[in-house]
Amino acid sequence: NRDLKPGGLAEYGIYPTKHKLKEGLRKQFRKILALPNVHYLGGVSVGDNGVVKLSDLEQLDFSATLFTIGAQGTRSLGVPGESDCCGGIYHAKDLVYHFNQLPPFATKEFPVGERVGIIGMGNVMVDIAHWLVTVKKVKEVVVIGRRGPAQRAYTDKEMKEIIQAWDLEALDAELARIQPQLEATGVSVESIKEDLLAPMKKAKTIDSPTSFRFVFLSSTKQLIADEQGRLTALEVERNELVERDGRLRPKGTGELTRLSLDTLVFAIGDQVDEGVGLPFEWGKFKVAEGSHPRDPERPRYEVYDEERGARPGYFLGGWARVASDGLVGKARADGENAADEVLHYLQHNDVSTPSFLGCCGSLKTYLETHNIPYVDKHDIEKLEAIEQAKAKELGKEFFKFDTDEQMFAALGKERS
Repeated sequence: NRDLKPGGLAEYGIYPTKHKLKEGLRKQFRKILALPNVHYLGGVSVGDNGVVKLSDLEQLDFSATLFTIGAQGTRSLGVPGESDCCGGIYHAKDLVYHFNQLPPFATKEFPVGERVGIIGMGNVMVDIAHWLVTVKKVKEVVVIGRRGPAQRAYTDKEMKEIIQAWDLEALDAELARIQPQLEATGVSVESIKEDLLAPMKKAKTIDSPTSFRFVFLSSTKQLIADEQGRLTALEVERNELVERDGRLRPKGTGELTRLSLDTLVFAIGDQVDEGVGLPFEWGKFKVAEGSHPRDPERPRYEVYDEERGARPGYFLGGWARVASDGLVGKARADGENAADEVLHYLQHNDVSTPSFLGCCGSLKTYLETHNIPYVDKHDIEKLEAIEQAKAKELGKEFFKFDTDEQMFAALGKERS
């Protein structure tokens, strides 16, 4: 695992105040790590950009390798002006990692201004807005969406956390602006407003001066910076919704307007990390093509290489297979399917079956020979106990160390 602690997005991608949900997921990881045939090495990044290269991994003779490394790359819009802004432009993932205390993001500075724009209308947007409203308490949060309110992707369950900050006068004005487009698709202002404000019934009480609002049916066309390279505005094109391929899709009208902003966050989904070294195309690792040989309803999980075809023994699962696809539960289900594919491969192919303990021992020897520090599952058990004791000492519900160095030190280990 690249990170010292297990959990991935379950640990570092869920809003930090959701202690009960996170602890439920941690219990599942503890149960897995407690299995005698499960070994864990934390702090070990794998890939061409990692401490263990793919070529090194191949030399260790594992019978199969399943990559469940998530989508660690980021996506941008590629619009004019992005490269001109020298600050105040962030990817949602970096901020989520920051407020969830994932090293090294935990100790990085992410200064935000007073008027923050977020591009995207999913649950990640809500988490970013939650942080901006309740922690940073900025003056204004403006969410910019290409589509209309009926096409929003966030859930009411998440929106109830910040809905009290919604500027209702601004909402009325925005719905009045897009009323013709709404009615053209059979949506009334009254019904969509009722839907949007439904989470108000279970709204969380918040203490914040922040004004939260949406700008619907607007596509980003250009970022405007001042002479010092600081973001000052976002130029957007107004959209209408047209039906294409059975779906309502945004289409530009040619009308341009500018939104005054000093900070912008891209919450438009992620892509995988090309630097891992697996076959890569259009933001995705390549998987075998064609229908599944055993189940036409199931997707393919084998890594695909242009020269060699399906790469024997190499598999992808979760967001590493399809980036930003659903929540934790969906990624888990996909990981289980991927594990099933690996088991079928091992049972029905003539593959080498070296000693698994021998392979793990060889990997540890490689790490130690190359002075690469790591933690095992016994270290994780100790680390959790240390953090729990620290939380109790500080009177907090939960405590995390901010850096790998702090965690190694707490365990009495040196990081070379």
